[in-house]
Order: sequence, then C-alpha cells, then structure tokens
Amino acid sequence: MKISTNWLKEYIDLQEPANEIADLLTMSGLEVEGLVEFEEVSGSLSGLVIGFVESCTKHPQADRLTMTRVNVGQDSPLSIVCGAPNVAEGQKVVVAPVGATLFPTDGEPFKIKRTKIRGEISEGMICAEDEIGLGSDHQGILVLETDLTPGTPANHYFKTVTDQVLEIGLTPNRTDAISHLGVARDLKALLDRSISWPETGPFSPSEDANPITVEVENHEACPRYSGITLDGIQVADSPKWLQNRLKSIGLAPINNIVDITNFVMHEMGQPLHAFDKAAIRGDKVLVKTLKEGTPFLTLDEKERKLKQFDLMICDGEENGMCIAGVFGGIKSGVTNDTTGIFLESACFSADYVRRTAQHHGLKTDASFRFERGTDPNLTVVALKRAAKLIVEIANGRVCGDLIDIYPDEILPRQIQMSFANIDRLVGQQIPREQIFKILGDLDFELRNKTEEGFLALTPTYRTDVTREADVIEEILRIYGYNNIELEPHYGSSYLADFPAIDRDRSRFGLAKSLAAQGFYEIYTNSLTKPEYAAENPGFNENNSVTILNKLSEDLGVLRQTLLFTGLESLAYNINHRQTNLRMFEFGKTYQMVAGKEGLDKYLEKSSLSLFMTGNNQENSWMDQTRPLEFHDLSSVIHKILEKFNLSAYNSRVIQNDIFEYGLSITIPDKTLAQFGKLTSQVCAQADIKQTVWYAEVDWELLLKQPKDRVVYSEVSKYPEVRRDLSLVLDKHVSFSEIENLARTTERKILRRINVFDVYQGENIGEDKKAYALSFILQDKNKTLTDKIIDNCMSRLMHSFEQNLGAYIRT
Repeated sequence: MKISTNWLKEYIDLQEPANEIADLLTMSGLEVEGLVEFEEVSGSLSGLVIGFVESCTKHPQADRLTMTRVNVGQDSPLSIVCGAPNVAEGQKVVVAPVGATLFPTDGEPFKIKRTKIRGEISEGMICAEDEIGLGSDHQGILVLETDLTPGTPANHYFKTVTDQVLEIGLTPNRTDAISHLGVARDLKALLDRSISWPETGPFSPSEDANPITVEVENHEACPRYSGITLDGIQVADSPKWLQNRLKSIGLAPINNIVDITNFVMHEMGQPLHAFDKAAIRGDKVLVKTLKEGTPFLTLDEKERKLKQFDLMICDGEENGMCIAGVFGGIKSGVTNDTTGIFLESACFSADYVRRTAQHHGLKTDASFRFERGTDPNLTVVALKRAAKLIVEIANGRVCGDLIDIYPDEILPRQIQMSFANIDRLVGQQIPREQIFKILGDLDFELRNKTEEGFLALTPTYRTDVTREADVIEEILRIYGYNNIELEPHYGSSYLADFPAIDRDRSRFGLAKSLAAQGFYEIYTNSLTKPEYAAENPGFNENNSVTILNKLSEDLGVLRQTLLFTGLESLAYNINHRQTNLRMFEFGKTYQMVAGKEGLDKYLEKSSLSLFMTGNNQENSWMDQTRPLEFHDLSSVIHKILEKFNLSAYNSRVIQNDIFEYGLSITIPDKTLAQFGKLTSQVCAQADIKQTVWYAEVDWELLLKQPKDRVVYSEVSKYPEVRRDLSLVLDKHVSFSEIENLARTTERKILRRINVFDVYQGENIGEDKKAYALSFILQDKNKTLTDKIIDNCMSRLMHSFEQNLGAYIRT
C-alpha cells in the first residue's frame, strides 16, 4: 500500500521528515518497507533556468538555424544555436545550460554538452515542452509570460510537484489503515495531534430532479447501501492536483468521475462505484442475487457465469450491472458521453465478497477492502465527499435526496477490560490515565471506569479488535514496544544466535546437493592395505593404526585417508567400462600419533572425499563432450562453501606427492580442504590410467565454522555496468590475488569479477599469463555516470600495474 506524505499533510500537521514518520509507523505496527521519491516531471527540471533572449541572428551556414545570445544570470550571455521557428528577441525561455540533464517525454535522458553546430559554438539549449517532459508539443520552444529574473530555476515558474511515498506492508487485520486518513489516525495517537477531516459540505437537490431509487433484497450480504444521483456532469480530464495525487500512489488518471471515486477510496478507505444513469433501466437499482449460471459481461470483456451466492447490483429489469464489491459491468460504466450518474457507497459482507472474488479469480482494489471488512458507518460520509468533488470538478447537480438503506445499525463491540490483565500482558504497569488517553486517541469509547478496569467500545472501523488481548495490543503499540523495560537477566546474549548444528541434517542436505550435480555416494571399508601409506611419501606409515587380529594382509590397517579406498571403487567401475564417474563419500580416517610421556594417541576424524574422472557427460548429439578439468572440481568445492555460507577463507596453490597441482583452502591456519589433479603415481597404486580429480574436506572443521548471517536486500533499481580488461602478468599470479586486490582498491561499486579467458603462449612471453576479466559495477543509490566508471577502472588499472606488475593489453 502506498501513502503519499504530501497527501497525509492535508489531514494532520506533519513537520517531521518522511524517514521519521516511517520509523514511527513501523514501530506501531504499520511496517514501512520503502520510501520512494515521486516526481511529477522526471528530474523535476533540475538544472534548468529562466533565460532572456537578448539577440537573434541567422546562422551563417544554415537557413533554419538561429544564433542567439541568452542571458541566464551569469556574467556574460550564453551563445546558443536554436532550431525552433518561433525563437525571437525579447522572449523569456527555458534554458538547459551545459551540464544540465534533460528528461524528454519520449526517449532516454541526456546531458547537455558544449558543442559546435555547423561551425558555431552552442553553450546550451532553449527547450520545447516535450524536451523537458512537460508535454508532447515540439512545434517550437516554450515562451514564458513571467517577471522572473534570468537565472531563476525553471521549477520556480512551473512549480512541479515532488513527493515522498511510504510503501507500507499492510497486514491482513489492519483494514482500518487502508487509506490516508486511516494512517493519519495512527499518527494522531502517536504524535498527539488532531486530524482535519475533509469537508463534505451541504448541497441541495436540483428542482428538475429525477433520482434513481434503490431496493435491497439481501440485507445479509449488504448491511448498508447508500447512493446519490447526479446530473449535468461533464466527463473530462481531472485537474492537475487530482492527477498528481493518484500518480503519486501509482494510479493512472482516467477521467474526473472515475478519478474522484479512486481518490475518495484511497483517502477514506471506502470503495465507491459510479453507474451511468442512462444505463439504469427503470431508474431503479436492485441489490440481489441472480439465478445460477446467469451470464454477465464484466469490464474486462469476459463473460462470467454467476453463482447463486454472487451478490449483484441490477437495474429495474433485473439486468446485472455490477458484481457487488468486486467488478463492474461493461455496459454500465462511465464513458465520455455520460451526463448523469448514480454514485454507490455500500457496506458489503466480507464473506460474500471473498467467496465471489475467489470463485471468479478477481482481485480489485474494492474487493481487497471489502474482503477484510469496511466501516458500515463511513458510507454516507464518503458519498457526500465524492458528490461534493463531482459538483466542484465536473459541474454536477445533485438529483433528489441521498439514499441510505441501513435497517439494522451495526453498533460498536463492547469489551470488558481488566487492569490486571493489561499489566500482565504488557509486562509492566502503564499509568491508567495514559491508557485512557491512548484509547481515546484511537477513537475507543470508554465507560464504567473502576479501580479494576473499564468497558471499551471499539470503533466500527476496527473489525479486527474483538477481544481484550486485541485492545491491549492497541495500547502497547502506541505506548511503544521500546518503552517496555526488560528484566536485568534478559538481553541479546540470552538467546542463541543459531540452534545447535544437526550433523545428520547437514550431511543429508549436502549429499542431496552433490547428487543433484551428478555424484553417486559410496561407502568403502575403513580397513585398507598398509602398502598405500608405505609406498606414498605423502603419508607416514608409522601413523597407520595396525589391526592386531587382521583378517588378511590387504586389510591390515585403518585408513589414514579416504583416497585409496575411493580409488579402488573407481578402478572397479572403470574396469567395468564405466569411465565417466563422479563419486563422494562421508567417512572416518584414523591415525596414531605420539602422545605425552611416550604414550601413543589415536585420532579419529570425519572427512568428505570427492572423485571425478572421465568426461563431463556421456556422448550426446545435443552437447559437445569434453574431458573433466580442474575448474569442474573447483566449482563443486566452492558450491559446498557457499552452501555453508562460508566466505572468509584463504587459498594457496599446492604441488606434492599426492597432487600434481591443486589448491589448499585454510581457515585461518587450519586446512579445510585440498583438491586437484592426482599424480599418475597415486593413480597407478589402484591401477588407474585415466586422469582423476580428487578433493578431501575436513567435515568436522567445516561444521564448526560459524555461519555468517544471511543478509537479504531488494534488487537494485539502478543498472549494472560491465567493463572488460585484459591483464598480462607473471604466470605465478593467481586469480585470487587479482580479486583481493581489486576488492581492496574499489569497495563501493565493484560487485563481481569474472574470468572469461586465460592465455599462455609465446606471443606474451614464457613467464607470462594473460587474464581476460570482466568487472561488474553498480551503485545501489544512483545510475553510474561515464566519469565514475572511468575513474573506477583507472584506479583498478593503476593498482594492478603497481602491485602486480601487470600491463594492460589493448
């Protein structure tokens, strides 16, 4: 729901800035999710000034161009080349000097630059109305009738409207706040200020009145029905102030009659509907249900079959004109030819409207309000307000008396309140007089005040307040949740940031993620060959835990790593012609190390291993098959880190007896993972001849890492910009070094860095490597200009040259 602060100020005196109003409303239960600037004219004519044309001469090189000297309040006049046929000496005009940005009615914004036009210098632009967003006329420049001095900002003449609009995430129970006056009521209680309700004013029927009559057959579905007939109206565009009110909250103006009904609905919260009087046969309105299956053509030109519970507004011949509280009919709406209307303001049953709207799949502003419950005692006030505006804006005349059918008055709900319960639920005692003041400001009527409690009568527009706890909530939200004192032992440390990690759930979640990436889970024996550790310098055979009653020599020790038992599984599958494999295993490893006083100590650790070998996919006519590469495994490891929301880690290149090459990830000085290409010697120990990519992750260390809080933010409305660079560096410089340096150099607008090509070859030297990088830039508060982008890229290039010895390829 959108609430205009300018509109709010018509009903309550607000001196506070919009962000303070937003905070007040949020803390009282109306959560403001955003604060948006509204401009009647894009750019609000910023940078444009009033100019005085001192002289005009023909352009020496072009018959249709004029050279002008324009006084804009500076030390000397501006030389401006103008192509408009109506420019003349002595005019007051709108000038866009060099540096100003124009927002045309059609097209993209552009900045005025000092330029040459047919050999002559032009230091600005004399503007037509379409060039500054004020209209669509491009026949000539705007000529102003004004005494304003040259150099005066153009907006002082045009007085375009700017506004700050609150975007409120309304909860379903707060139907009382679905309007500007509804929000003003809360601010009245929060700020202790009065509200000025709009005038409805007296009006008398015309002498030749021929009003519409009304009959309500279903009072359960329509507890109150009010209406009034107006004649002699002139359908036209709404005045500027009314259009701006609607535009500020995202509504498009249609015509003065429809705009007035929308205006009053968003002002007071009461939906209205205007019927073309000429379409009401028999000059009578019937409120009733029609037979099951009756066809009805709605405004969207769709024929709908009515259900027996659909409440309809019909004419005197029982022809449907509108689905009550939901959607209008195509034949009874206001058109440009309408001269008389019947204006409806009713209270329809929330149950009936909800059922009808859901059945027909219709969601409208009116049904949104009726489904949640509207105030039955507001129909006449809203009707008079709309009728007064129609008389003033559309020259309408009231025909006959106002009709109000209200057989069973809906009275305020009575709720018995206990001070003991208020104190108990609030957690502390609020002064009794302050309770009375808060409820009075919220329009509750209080009776039978005693030492123990009082009787509260809820206003009829508060359909959500039905019990004592609801009234206490009203007291508390206005009193202020922040004003409730906490006990000394309560605090942020009293609550755990995160629940204890469920190891099994974390393991199962990661297993599902790996399976989704094409991996198969394996379980291998914890007993393995002693030769694996003895023949590989990367392991110390003295650390192997020997089995005393071993079944065989091949199962003589507990494994120090998941590597070799996993390779055995790979070899088995490869020997059965399954060469494209992805496998993972959660398992335990075991080591014996020397402890204190010469006693041996046994270590047991949980690990995760991953194996990849063969091609990236099976042969297919749809996609090209390629051998798996290091980056295929690297992307899997980084997805694991992302899944655990882990970003603070270091990586370094490794090359040892196990890995021909690879990476080690540490946090901060403990090894979390190692991954890369296994040496041919390691693969040969399991009789594997094809390339194998392997990773081993310390599962226990990964689970112990504190998870950073996940922070969500809205998608920026400002565009990203991409710039590419090709850097030639020493071949030992890693991408992580480049990325860390870039993020240190540009912290504000650098969003992402991607590598899209790497080159090594004789063209750049043996010791060199070329990275082709893309830099994604974005400012969350404004659109990036060329100057900002160029400055950012210059800083990055300078930093790469100074710190990494890079040179930029062009």
